[in-house]
Formats: sequence, C-alpha cells, structure tokens
Amino acid sequence: MADQTHVLFVEDDDVIREATQLALERDGFVVTAMPDGLSGLEAFRADRPDIALLDVMVPGLDGVSLCRRIRDESTVPVIMLSARADSIDVVLGLEAGADDYVTKPFDGAVLVARIRAVLRRFGHAGGGRAEEPASPADGGVLTFGDLEVDTDGMEVRRAGRPVALTPTEMRLLLEFSSAPGTVLSRDKLLERVWDYGWGGDTRVVDVHVQRLRQKIGQDRIETVRGFGYKLKA
Repeated sequence: MADQTHVLFVEDDDVIREATQLALERDGFVVTAMPDGLSGLEAFRADRPDIALLDVMVPGLDGVSLCRRIRDESTVPVIMLSARADSIDVVLGLEAGADDYVTKPFDGAVLVARIRAVLRRFGHAGGGRAEEPASPADGGVLTFGDLEVDTDGMEVRRAGRPVALTPTEMRLLLEFSSAPGTVLSRDKLLERVWDYGWGGDTRVVDVHVQRLRQKIGQDRIETVRGFGYKLKA
C-alpha cells in the first residue's frame, strides 16, 4: 500500500467526484476526494499527496487560488480540470503553477494517461520508480551568459543566485540547454517534456516558457515566429 500513488481530487460536483474517484481507485490510485477548495487545502497539508487534481470552479477557495497556495508550499504536480477548453481559466491555472490541464467532460482512460504522464516527469510511476529527468548527454554545468545549469545536481543559478524551478520547468530548461541555438517546436516540446504521445494544447508550452523566462531572464529564450522557441547560446 505504501508504494501506491496518492491523488488529491478536489471537485464540487458529487456525481463527477464519486465516479472519478472510483475510476482512479480501480486503476490502483489512493484517492482523497474533497468538495471544496478549503477542505482540499487542509487535505493537501495533512496528507501530502503525490499529485493534485483541481477543478477550476469549486466553492470556498477556487481551483486557481488553491493551486497558487499549493505551489507556494510544494512542487507537487498539479493538473487543473476545466469545463471550458477555450476559457481563460486554462491559462490562469497554468500561470498559477499547474503542470497540465484536462477539459471536462473527460474520458477516464485519458485522465489516467495524463496523470501517469505527469507522474513520470516527477519521478513517480503509479506505484513504481520512474526515470530521472533527461539531461544533456555530457552532463556537468552548462553556462549561458549569467545562467548556469547544473545537469547533474539539477540546480540552476542566475548571476550566482539559486533559481527555484518546478520539475516541469526544469525539464523544459534541460531540453533547451541540450540544444542551445536550435529551434524546438511546440509539438516537439509537448512530446519531450509533457510526454504527449498525441496532439496537445500548445498553450501549456507557451505559459511554461513565459514562467521560465520570468525566472531565468526574459531575453534568454527567444521566440521564433511560426516555428517555436530556442535558447540563446
């Protein structure tokens, strides 16, 4: 039981909450399900789950605000659930620190696949151990101006000061630093960083690149219109 993945699921719709909890438990997850944001925050602090699934529109403390509170305390992976794929809620959730999002109504198998993909990036495999984040083949410390990327210690410094990155941001930076000056398309980044074996929403990439820029320097990652992004060598 100790090696099972613990999921915190915050959803105010009773039917969706109960059905999703049962589906996840059938797939071997341990699930703590809460109906509102405040009870979800209490459960997060008490249980320290491996991953959090947060509906955007929950009472008390909405999902975006709950995500921010969680991110202030932890780098645990967060997936937002939104009923509107074209809503600003998606971007707000990602900007708050979420690692991915799933649009409702969702297929149970798709949700499980997305959860497992996120867990692999964070060193979990739904009960087993996952591979470490990919890093440049030569390893060591890579330097780009005032930016230092320690690919062995998984640490980043800017002008000598530590930069706190989430695991998803770290994986994104490792992809860029492994090929400085090379344009990486959004689809390629979705495949390599988010482990998408299918088409995904490139807004996930765009928001994470913007968050990464805020931490390592706005001009360090260049946008190549119509193609993608590249790290300035």
